[in-house]
Amino acid sequence: MTEDLKNISEESTAGKNGFNRRDIIKGLLGVPVLGVFAYSWLRKHNIEASVRKAIHDEINLTDANPLIGKVVPQDKQIRLGIIGTGGRGRYLLKAAGFLSPEIISTYRDEGAKNNMDKRYSEFLAQPDLNVVVNGVCDIYDVNSEKGRAAAGNISRGYDLTKTGNLPKRYKNYKDLLAASDIDAVIIATPDHWHGPMTIEAARAGKHVYCEKPMTWTVAETYEVVKAVTESGIVFQLGHQNRQTESFFKAREAYEKGFLGKVNLVEVTTNRNTPEGAWVYKIDEEASRNNIDWEQFLGPAPHHDFSLERFFRWRCWWDYSTGLSGDLFTHDYDAMNQILGLGIPHSAVASGGIYFYKDGRTVPDVLQMAFEYPEKELTLLYSASQASEKSRGRLIMGTDAWMAVDNSLDIYADPASIRYKEKIEAGIIDPAIPIYSYNPGKKQVDAITSPTEKYFAGRGLLYTYRNGQRVDPSHLHIKDWLDGIRSNTQPMCNINRGFEEAMTAHMGTIAYRENRKTFWDKEKQMIL
Repeated sequence: MTEDLKNISEESTAGKNGFNRRDIIKGLLGVPVLGVFAYSWLRKHNIEASVRKAIHDEINLTDANPLIGKVVPQDKQIRLGIIGTGGRGRYLLKAAGFLSPEIISTYRDEGAKNNMDKRYSEFLAQPDLNVVVNGVCDIYDVNSEKGRAAAGNISRGYDLTKTGNLPKRYKNYKDLLAASDIDAVIIATPDHWHGPMTIEAARAGKHVYCEKPMTWTVAETYEVVKAVTESGIVFQLGHQNRQTESFFKAREAYEKGFLGKVNLVEVTTNRNTPEGAWVYKIDEEASRNNIDWEQFLGPAPHHDFSLERFFRWRCWWDYSTGLSGDLFTHDYDAMNQILGLGIPHSAVASGGIYFYKDGRTVPDVLQMAFEYPEKELTLLYSASQASEKSRGRLIMGTDAWMAVDNSLDIYADPASIRYKEKIEAGIIDPAIPIYSYNPGKKQVDAITSPTEKYFAGRGLLYTYRNGQRVDPSHLHIKDWLDGIRSNTQPMCNINRGFEEAMTAHMGTIAYRENRKTFWDKEKQMIL
């Protein structure tokens, strides 16, 4: 042991009752046998803790979130319209500050019975974004009314008598986009409508917040970029994990070289419930009489009316982008934010429908490999919808590897050059993180649904801002609205959207056509 470490271990720290470490040690030494072991344990524990702190301080990741401290005046009210008020659409309304009286009252009652349930208090703590919803469009009557009930609850109260006027219900999205009392629109529809609706919204001069993925086909991706760019609207793609606090620190760790040369990135999706595999509940009240099936189909191939396809549309290529567009894009966007990946040079894919023999056409197991020769690294994606084995996101470098989700852990590589001396001296144990960031460690997580736990662990349900737990979708909506008010680009703008779309399409094409795809950087096209 070096003299420095000896000195660290012998430093005294006064306790709450006036006792310091030496007082405690003296007391323990008075107990035969136990005192010797206790002293040894305490001495070793204090050395390890001090060393870990020293290394932690050496890495010194500051709070690199550019949004903290950013102030945009909220005095200009923005008039919203929303297209698609199913589960995700209503969640985005919640993020914007609107919940139906019925749901708020449920949150309040459940919170009163269980102090672990913080949904009510956390929703009420959301800052007012100074927006009003003037239009709601959904082709399912029941969802439309649920959306209107939420959007009309301007007081945030659960008393029906205190709600404002319900917004106008539009049966066709084109009529909503033509409305003069709507400045911006949220698009939360099935994948096959994202591109067409974004294009028409941009041409109508409406700012757009569009759920991921950005597009359903390669061809419409170019049209989306063209429409958004030419119109000058503010576009935000719905990757709310851009707001996850640990990602800012992960980017800083990468940029400061604490990982060494990054050469391999692994991202994964593992879920093992019917809901996790998109086998969603079919509403008993749904029928051909309250669903506009023709409008649902839109650009998709014709198919006879099907409640299964309407509620579980993610299971068919006719409306969906499958695992690549629905779940991989979250992980890709996270890595793009941290590593600045851009569009890969090439992609290969494999997988199949191995478990859910329910008539779906998209795979329930998928592997994709994306090559970045200019960055000298590979991005691997692996997914199963029939196994809940947690695998997370890993960024591997020559000196350290990093696990990134809602928290962040950095481990030294056993063969590291940067940390070699400390590893050989026993100061660093490769099995113990040399840096950890877990802002919610002391807070109780009341999430119970397996699917919700999956999203919560990945920073998609909540993150931390200034020490407080907050909904990242709320932060992402705010980032978009701030961009509208200040005429600046939000975090997941059209350029990031183009990178996301083309990367996902490369993987999808590689799987569906059983071939290797390439990105022609000069021609800006997939080969």
